[in-house]
Amino acid sequence: MEQNSISIVNIVTMHNNFDESTIIDEFKKGEKAAFDELVLKYQDRIYNLCRHMLGNGNEAEDAAQDTFIKAYQNLKNFRPEASFYTWVYRIAVNTCLDYKKKPFFSSLFKSTENGKQYLIEQSSDAPSPERLYESKQIGLALNDSIGKLPPKLRTAIILKEIEDLSYAEIADILEISVGTVKSRISRAKEGLKTLLRQFTEQK
Repeated sequence: MEQNSISIVNIVTMHNNFDESTIIDEFKKGEKAAFDELVLKYQDRIYNLCRHMLGNGNEAEDAAQDTFIKAYQNLKNFRPEASFYTWVYRIAVNTCLDYKKKPFFSSLFKSTENGKQYLIEQSSDAPSPERLYESKQIGLALNDSIGKLPPKLRTAIILKEIEDLSYAEIADILEISVGTVKSRISRAKEGLKTLLRQFTEQK
């Protein structure tokens, strides 16, 4: 009974003063409930990452769940000098790539009540029906264009433009150099420009 009380106190203390290294140490000592704290902190960000990469809410939920299952199973091998944040992101990225789905920039869209999605207008003026239709078409073209990018370029630009991660964080997650990250993002942007230009010329 006393041991259970100590465990509960430990979990409450960790929740009030979140310390990843302490929580991971507790997990490795056998306090499996400590992992729940990590899930609570990162579940929304991991789900959003999966949603952007997969473009499907149901698939994103599955991928996020798989990510945390893999993290749970491998946390015993986690190196203290590493960042849990980038470590779990790396697992999520690799999990989504395994799903082989097309991502899209959902941050550029907003949903209506009937489920349709439109590109968010940057102008404060209300768009005309013609502009709204054109924006929707551009959004669909962007969605299609991102899906046509090679997986490595697609992943890099999503982590930068959607997740707003730094070059260093992306490099750590993908286990590549910062220079390679910048190169992939640059190539992805050029690829999108080319694909969107083709769309414009076809209109």
